[in-house]
Amino acid sequence: MSQDQPRRPQGGDQHYGIKYGDVFDVKEDLASKNNAPRDAAAMQAAENRVLGQTPRGGPASVMQSAADVNQSLGVVGHDDITDITRDQGVNVAESAADGRRVIAEAVGGQVVGGYATRGGGAAAGGRAGQGQDISSSPAIVAGGGITIGEALEATALTSGNKPVDMSDAAAIQAAEVKATGRGQVMPGGIGAEAQAAADLNPGIWRDEDKTKLGDVLGDATDRLPDDKTVTREDAKRVVAAEVRNDPNASPHPGGVAASTAAAARLNQKAGST
Repeated sequence: MSQDQPRRPQGGDQHYGIKYGDVFDVKEDLASKNNAPRDAAAMQAAENRVLGQTPRGGPASVMQSAADVNQSLGVVGHDDITDITRDQGVNVAESAADGRRVIAEAVGGQVVGGYATRGGGAAAGGRAGQGQDISSSPAIVAGGGITIGEALEATALTSGNKPVDMSDAAAIQAAEVKATGRGQVMPGGIGAEAQAAADLNPGIWRDEDKTKLGDVLGDATDRLPDDKTVTREDAKRVVAAEVRNDPNASPHPGGVAASTAAAARLNQKAGST
């Protein structure tokens, strides 16, 4: 056998491969299952059928990215499917609420992503009002090594409708500094915009009028002059900044720290860092 051929682990190593629980906020048996190619294909088909596309950074692309890594490691085969997907299926459901189109995506009955769009347009990631996550599930942008910018854009999906506060601003600034390597927050950059929002939001009465994470982070990759693959050290800096500036000294579920940490874990398992 060629040394370049991935070796399929023997004995069912429970810690090998990217599990659903590594990239989605799921529980019980699903969390321990390796992402498999036919799971991703099933979700892609469901998204295309309901949304007319596979959204960038959505559940299907996350599943595909993780399945590709697992296949390269030899953990799963090209035609593998988890028993949960085979027996319970995947689902992309839509409904209307308050003039918005609401999309929820699930694997085996557990929600792995959700979006809300105004009118009848297809759900997609982006700035507030275009595509905001309505679940607590972290969504990691697909790719061969997730960058800091992509992790920030993932936060726009998972917590896009959260008003920016001081802990968010601190985490975004820490992420920006690590991405650019410049050692300081850039004037006019996403860190500065987040800080301005955190300063102004407490004085705004209605939450709907406040600046949200989706407003600041929806196009983070385009606004960062430099970017880099997320490492554990990057994630530690971002988590520390968010926790240090949070009144409860804890990271926000699905927030900047959570998305960055999840990206770092995925990158480490994929061998990207």
